[in-house]
Amino acid sequence: MNESNNEFSTANYQTDGEWVIGDKLTILPDAAVTGLPIPAAANQADSTATDAAGLVTDFNSLLAKLKASGLMEADPNLKATPKTSNGGKS
Repeated sequence: MNESNNEFSTANYQTDGEWVIGDKLTILPDAAVTGLPIPAAANQADSTATDAAGLVTDFNSLLAKLKASGLMEADPNLKATPKTSNGGKS
């Protein structure tokens, strides 16, 4: 830390008992991370689908659970284009 102007010369540093990560953080394979708030998605039972429609239903259920838990972004709010009763003719 540059004491004269209170700027840091490195992207990652420790201050006041906490680490500040301003660059890449690598977690090694044998490392353990605790206290990181990662939500868990609700359980999705194994699919017993016997056709494509059943598999689509099971897959969409999995997507809904991932979105509800916050592990996947929710669908954007898409606005439908209004249809005219005259086939688009004026």
